[in-house]
Parts: sequence; C-alpha cells; structure tokens
Amino acid sequence: MALRDLFHYLPEVRGPTEKKVSFGVKFKWTLIIVIAYFILSNISLFGMSESSLSRFEYLAILLGTSFGSLISLGIGPIVMSSIILQLLQGAGILNIDTNTPEGKKFFQGMQKLLAFAFVIFEALVYVLMKGIQADPGFTGIVIFQLCLGGILIIFMDDVIQKWGFGSGVSLFIAAGIGWRLFAQLFQFIGPQGELEASGKILALIASVISGDGTGAVRAIAPVLVTAALFLVVVFAQSLKVEIPLAFDRIRGHSVKWPLQFFYAGVLPVIFVSALAANIQLFGSLLQNWIGSATFLGGFSGGQPVSGLAYWINSTPVLETIVTGSFRWVYAVQAFFHILFYTFFSIIFAWFWVSTSQMDARSQANKIVHSGMSMPGFRKDERVLESILKRYVGPLTIMGGAAIGLLASIADLFGALVGGTAILLAIMIIYQLYQNIAQQHAVDMNPALKGFFGA
Repeated sequence: MALRDLFHYLPEVRGPTEKKVSFGVKFKWTLIIVIAYFILSNISLFGMSESSLSRFEYLAILLGTSFGSLISLGIGPIVMSSIILQLLQGAGILNIDTNTPEGKKFFQGMQKLLAFAFVIFEALVYVLMKGIQADPGFTGIVIFQLCLGGILIIFMDDVIQKWGFGSGVSLFIAAGIGWRLFAQLFQFIGPQGELEASGKILALIASVISGDGTGAVRAIAPVLVTAALFLVVVFAQSLKVEIPLAFDRIRGHSVKWPLQFFYAGVLPVIFVSALAANIQLFGSLLQNWIGSATFLGGFSGGQPVSGLAYWINSTPVLETIVTGSFRWVYAVQAFFHILFYTFFSIIFAWFWVSTSQMDARSQANKIVHSGMSMPGFRKDERVLESILKRYVGPLTIMGGAAIGLLASIADLFGALVGGTAILLAIMIIYQLYQNIAQQHAVDMNPALKGFFGA
C-alpha cells in the first residue's frame, strides 16, 4: 500500500480529458516532441571530455540518442525498466493483473519508478566508470545533466503515449536512425572536416568514375541489402490472419480483425537490441574501471574482441567476402549472433503479449465489450478466447523468431546503419502509418472507437 501511495507523488504528464484525441492534436504534439528531441540531441554536455565518445556510436543508434548530448541516456532507462518488469512478471515473481485498470496503473507506476531509478544509476555508471569522461571538477555537473536529460526523455515519451502517435521509445529510435541513414547515404564531409565522398551514393559515383570495381561493390551492396530488407519487411507486414466479426446491434455490418504475422510488433527486437547494447556498454565500462577484460567482453578501439559481447556481435560477412578478409571465426560468430537475436526475440515477444493485453483472453474481452461477436458462434468470451488461442500463440512465436532472424541476418549482410537499426526504422514507420490510418478510421466510423480502444 505504501508503494501505491508513492505512485501518487510521481510527476507525470496529465492525460487528455476528452475520450478521443483528434488527429490534429496528435500530429501537433508528435511534431513538437520530434523537434525537441533533435534540439536536445545537439546540446552538448557541459564539462565533458570529447575524447571518450567514439566507442558509443553503435549504442547510440539502438538507444535512440546522441552520446555527448544532454539526452545521452536515451531510451535506455525506459527499456531496461520494461525488460526487468516483464521478466519478473513472466517468471511469476510479480503478480500484477494488467487486465484491470488498477493493475495496469500499478504496473505503469512501477515501470516509471524503475525508469527514474535507472536514470540515476546509468548516469552514475557512465560518469564514474569513465564511459562519458568529465573534466576535473565537473563530475557532479555532468551527472546532473545526464539525469536531467534522462528525465526529460521519460516525460517526452509520456507525452507521445497520451497525446501523440505510438510511443516515444519507437519515435526516438526512428528519428535517430533516419538522420544517420541520410548521413550514410549522402555524407560529403570526412572525419577530419575535409570534403570527402564518404556517403554510399557519393562513394559509388566516385568509384565508378575512377574504375574501382571493389569500391563500387562495397558502396552499392549495403544499399541493395537495405532495399531488399525494406521489401521483405513490407511483404511480411501484409501477412495476417483475418478474424470475421459482426456488430451485435447493427445487423448486416461486419469487420475483419487482422492478426498480423509480426503480432508483437517491433518491441521484442528493440528489447533484444537494448540488451545486446547494454552488455557491450557495461562490458566496456568494466574494462575501463578494472583495467582488464571480463566475461562480458574485451574491447579494443570501442569494438568487442572477446567474451560474450564479441560472440553476440556481428561482423559484416558480405563485406569481408568482397574484400577477401573473411575468416571462419566470423561464421561461428554469425551463428551465435543469429541464435541470440532469434531466441530472445521469441522470449520478449511472449512476455510483451502476456503483459500488454494482447493475449487471447484480453483480446476476447475487448471484442465482447465493444459489442462484437464471431458469426456462427454463441456470444461467450470463453469460446472466443479458445478460438483466438489457436492463432495468437503461434503468431507470437513465429513473428518473434522471424523478426529476430531478419534483424540478425541484415546485420551480417551489412545493411545501412546496421541491420537491427534499419529494421526497427522500417517497422516503426510502418506501425506509425497504421496508427495514423487507425485514427482516421475511428474518425470516419465512431463505431470502431471501442474496438480499437481509442
């Protein structure tokens, strides 16, 4: 009871008083938060040493952030709190009924409290273990700035969930990946500030002009892999099982409820990516702290060279074949990389469906309470639940395995920005499109309002 009382004192973004937020209002707040995200990502930490950031580039992509900026923590605290709560819930250590309003509110309060705790913890770890190195005398100031940025990200995510489209976690990842994708395609400034055709499109043109066949293949291969991944994901998103439903009060009107192949959406692979990123992060920080490699991994030049972090990491196999630098150890590493992503994507997909009211029981309850039933079956929630179980469970497992497999293979083939990152961007943008289309459908047909939970 004391914990529940504490939740009342946690600061939060006030939700809308009206039952349905209009499309215009959602679009406005989504745009405001995206602009604020880019502004904050360009505000450098005061009192920070600039020499300690290159190793975090890959982590920055997955955590939706820009290291060295005010929001260096990114979505890390939010994702880690969600992972821990889902693991505790799935293992039965926590027994929170998220199907009830009270249980759902308690779960969200626990998640926010844990996210605040991770903001403080990660800020201390980054600075004290010299991941983000502060200048002498500025340690406390840098930690304070990191905490402030982490709290701002939590509230910005809260604004998106209550007033915008989708979630802030997904939006920040897509925004960061989109910016980096554009830079990798059209970058024309080198690391030292000189003019250089470093972007893939410009490098391709330069290689063709100079007759460098290997350079042309290295430039065009990631672009083709990324385009192929986009087509595969769009095709997979069209795969679905449609459940026919009829309105109880309006005879002759029916709808088809789609169960997507990627039933758990993009969040499972976000969780897996964040888990892999945090293993690399803490392995690197531990090595800096104690002066030697640990079981989490050994690092050189910011890249894992041994330990767990190395074996779950990916070396672009296609590029090593083109350049003639392929070694068989890369094939073994690729196997463990695929295994790690596939296995944990299934685990997180199952936990997410179980804790986010996407399981068969919750969906059957939602359908019945929105005034619909399945033609040919009596209106009984238990009957509907038994029918949905035939599809929800297999789709959760197959969809989780498929998205983990796609992300890991795209990593190995050297997709732009990294396979996991570009896969996340494609699926997030697609889901944002679906969210907008759903909002439009609800505006046009208010009868769908209760079904979609709008």
